[in-house]
Amino acid sequence: MEAAIQSFLKRTLVVIPAYNEEAALAGLLQEAHASLGGATIAVVDDGSADDTAAVAQKHGALVLRLPCNLGVGPAIQTGFKYALEHSFDYVLRLDGDGQHPPAEALKLVEAMLTAPADLIVGTRYGVNSTYLGNRFRRVVLKGLAFFVSLICRQRITDPTSGFWLVTRPLLHCFALHYPADYPEAEAIALLRRQGFSMAEVPVAFRPRQAGVSTLQTWGTLIFAAKVFLALFVDRLRAVDRRGSAAYIRRRERGQA
Repeated sequence: MEAAIQSFLKRTLVVIPAYNEEAALAGLLQEAHASLGGATIAVVDDGSADDTAAVAQKHGALVLRLPCNLGVGPAIQTGFKYALEHSFDYVLRLDGDGQHPPAEALKLVEAMLTAPADLIVGTRYGVNSTYLGNRFRRVVLKGLAFFVSLICRQRITDPTSGFWLVTRPLLHCFALHYPADYPEAEAIALLRRQGFSMAEVPVAFRPRQAGVSTLQTWGTLIFAAKVFLALFVDRLRAVDRRGSAAYIRRRERGQA
């Protein structure tokens, strides 16, 4: 398995969206190089006002700079497009605040090697989970998970986790359309509508390593309201066949 993981990582781009994350980034990148040796690491600097880009470069990461703060969705999509343009087979997404331990990412890689899916998600809420977090936030996110599971016709425990491992066919879909604001739940609904598969793997999260989350009580409510509205609107939107799993796979075989 170790040899297979090393081969896998050589075809993987690690994408870290970051906005003013200079305090957390150095430690995260050190861990990523230690745990994910062989992978290429890219930090997408989302118009940071601090030294995020300089810290990333100092610690051996490729830096993709956005001209201003466009938000997490466009930052992630920038990484997806870079991966496609440079022939990577997989993208591993880690948050820039350090909540996703790079060593835990190996669980996603092992899952992809043993039971492949178009998207593997690291869930905080798997069997025997010890993740606590804010109680109010957990209640809200549990309701969101129920709703996303309903529309996707698949049990999903953590639709807001950004701890993702994405395959190349799904990258093509997300290069065409990727939600802009708090995108994870909407992106999951989109990929299921387009015929892609996903699976969840229990992983350990940790508190953000620096800074303060914007999702406190009122932030959580606003976030949930935006996501529910986006999911509702998404159900009314016509599906772009160019982003469907069947079309993309035919195109990759030269049959489209």
